[in-house]
Amino acid sequence: MPNAKDKPLDIKRTDSRKRSIERALDAEKASPKVRDIVGGLREELSEIHLKLRDYENAKSIDPRRVRSTILGLAEHAADPPQWLLNGGGASSKSPGIPVLFASDWHWGEVVRKSEIGGVNEFGLSVAHKRAKLLIERTIDLLFNHMVNPTYPGIVFVLGGDMVSGDIHEELKETNELPSLPTLLNLLDILTWAIDTLADKFGRVFIPAVAGNHGRQSRKPRFKFRAQTNYDWLLYSLLEKHFKGDKRISFLIPDGPDALFSVHNTTFLLTHGDQFRGGDGMIGALGPIIRGDHRKRTRASQIHQDYDVMILGHWHQYIHLERLIVNGSLKGYDEYANGNGFGFEVAQQALWLVHPKHGITFRIPVILQETPRKSKGDWVSAFRK
Repeated sequence: MPNAKDKPLDIKRTDSRKRSIERALDAEKASPKVRDIVGGLREELSEIHLKLRDYENAKSIDPRRVRSTILGLAEHAADPPQWLLNGGGASSKSPGIPVLFASDWHWGEVVRKSEIGGVNEFGLSVAHKRAKLLIERTIDLLFNHMVNPTYPGIVFVLGGDMVSGDIHEELKETNELPSLPTLLNLLDILTWAIDTLADKFGRVFIPAVAGNHGRQSRKPRFKFRAQTNYDWLLYSLLEKHFKGDKRISFLIPDGPDALFSVHNTTFLLTHGDQFRGGDGMIGALGPIIRGDHRKRTRASQIHQDYDVMILGHWHQYIHLERLIVNGSLKGYDEYANGNGFGFEVAQQALWLVHPKHGITFRIPVILQETPRKSKGDWVSAFRK
């Protein structure tokens, strides 16, 4: 049988009890002892009353209105800019439009090299260095290692899991900062990154979807998935910051997927956490390919066909004809080591889309040196 204290209180009932207490306090027959007891109850009920008011107000807020009422942004994200389509005014000798895919940064997480054989370490100081290196190395690759490096702009894809979050107890215990200070720390470096790309390429288009690590619920959810995620808040704050900058445009969908085209190639961006499991020797490819097949079938039924699905989540760089899986900024960690997953350095995907030939150059941006076997005498100890 449920306990009476487990029954939810409502505001009307709380108001009624509060008035009854007031009448009891005003009664002349109330003794000092009773008045003290009733006074304590009044303070307690006042606190409950305020909490209920806050709860009712929170329930009445539609997360979709947060963009317009709090952040001052358009209710719906703008369509992709015209420079992405039909050549975009690029030179006929241009290699195409570059797409830099940033996902799975896990900002705020700590990876200790002593726990994984010394092959990687991660924290805020390392994260800042790698994020800065990602932008600088991308610019170097595209301008100093390409013929006729003229570009109409760049696509900077944000694929989720940008913050470590609190979805696991071990993350709550070991993250370098709580989630909100972590988000503000990340906001600074991403603002710098977007500014730098805009200065160098002239225009930046940013499609962005939420991951699973930034969610504010213990279990994954489908309703308001994006708007209850730190990733979505991060993207919205970035959009607000660059609101007056005509060089920069965003696509932040309410749902889990973003559909956009670069020249004549259409991409479906998703985080990838909805694809579950693994298949023996082929690992992540099994669930990912099955998930891609389901999404393509659904997309065809609603006339939203796409050419290439791009996703993060799996922390493995895979570039196939119709599928691009991103690496991670964090790199190898205790989870991967404990499950015996293959080692992979921290890296992010970069490719170019040509108006005639589609995806041409495929350039993983390596952000960490590959551990080398130490050279020594005929026998030597491994040193971290």
